[in-house]
Amino acid sequence: MNILEIIAKKRDNAKLSKEEIDYFIENYTKGEITDYQAAALVMAIYINGMDYEETTNFTLAMAKSGEILDLSDLGFVVDKHSTGGIGDKITMVLMPIVAALGIPAAKMSGRGLGFTGGTIDKLESIPGYNTSISVEKFKNNVKNIGISIMGQTLNLAPADKKLYALRDTISCVGSIPLIASSIMSKKIAAGADKIVLEVTVGSGAFMKNLDEAKELSETMINIGKQAGKQSICVLTNMNEPMGYSVGNSLEVIETIEALSGKMEEDIKKVVLELGSYMIKLAGKGDDIEANKKMILEIIESGEALNKFRQLVENQGGDVSYIDDVSKFESAKYIIPVLADKAGYVASMDNEKIGYISCSLGAGRIRKEDEINNRVGLIIKKKIGDKVDVGDVLGYIHADDEEVGSRAAKSLVECYNYSEEFVEKQKQILGVLE
Repeated sequence: MNILEIIAKKRDNAKLSKEEIDYFIENYTKGEITDYQAAALVMAIYINGMDYEETTNFTLAMAKSGEILDLSDLGFVVDKHSTGGIGDKITMVLMPIVAALGIPAAKMSGRGLGFTGGTIDKLESIPGYNTSISVEKFKNNVKNIGISIMGQTLNLAPADKKLYALRDTISCVGSIPLIASSIMSKKIAAGADKIVLEVTVGSGAFMKNLDEAKELSETMINIGKQAGKQSICVLTNMNEPMGYSVGNSLEVIETIEALSGKMEEDIKKVVLELGSYMIKLAGKGDDIEANKKMILEIIESGEALNKFRQLVENQGGDVSYIDDVSKFESAKYIIPVLADKAGYVASMDNEKIGYISCSLGAGRIRKEDEINNRVGLIIKKKIGDKVDVGDVLGYIHADDEEVGSRAAKSLVECYNYSEEFVEKQKQILGVLE
């Protein structure tokens, strides 16, 4: 067996065997297959695709290319994963709720890159919060208080890391089999028993339309079945920012408010839907509507916020910031953004809003870029809202006045209006099991 035969086989649209896929992943991870040979195979996969069996074998080979986290001593673990978006603070809101309901919340999260933010960057805006803990500490935290959220410090799915970087450089990111195998290989390696996947759809997501999102969801669900990991996909709207804040400490503040009961309606809908299916997969209740009531009760009781407080304290964070959000350091300049047109907001360029946030310093364009926790955006008008000339669309939080002014001008350009009434966006677009 050699790589040239494997490349030629997929180039000619033939099906790769498990042995051929294993050979490629093992030897590419070890550096015995070159980047240009891997690029040729990836391009062939991008053009010709892979069937469910190939995609599953590809996923499992990547999952086994590094360490696999064993969480069996924590009980029954249900993981949650999102394909990402703008202002997506759902993990920070949802995981304390799940933990407060008695479901082990053991979550490895990533950093932001490009126009989407990362949970780990957001949590690190809380002074002292340590995301680089050992796996032993991670598991002990879950045993002691029911929750831990850390960075991906283990060598999980190293083949995926190499292939993802390669795909990015040869314009092969948007392949359903490659996206699905990338996500699921990390989820399998992270040790969860069952998985709830939030697949975001729209201008601020990687999946721009519903058909693509459904295809990705069906592929991941099938991989899960083949790997013995029951998976459910919830399709959510990402045509506008999630909640009202975009930026690290700004999103932590909104998280604390949400867990205190002051939750934006779009966040509430997504949290209730994802949380209800996590409860179902954990065997704690099959009635989705009853599960939603359980979630609302745990928020109203204050237990969810207290669990977030425990999470922060247990990982070295200063909980005085949770008790008093005014302690978070503000940006030097808070610039109101005024509407230059009137009408109903018909659409928003949500991906551009993500890049505006990056331009302020709240996200990374390159992996080595440093994050500024103070900066970001507060959004005051969303799709379906009525706007008059001079109304505040939002606020730019910037540490550089000139950069902030440019961001304000760019935000105005993200809005499109209609003279006719526009309905609010539907948040949950579908559930696939």
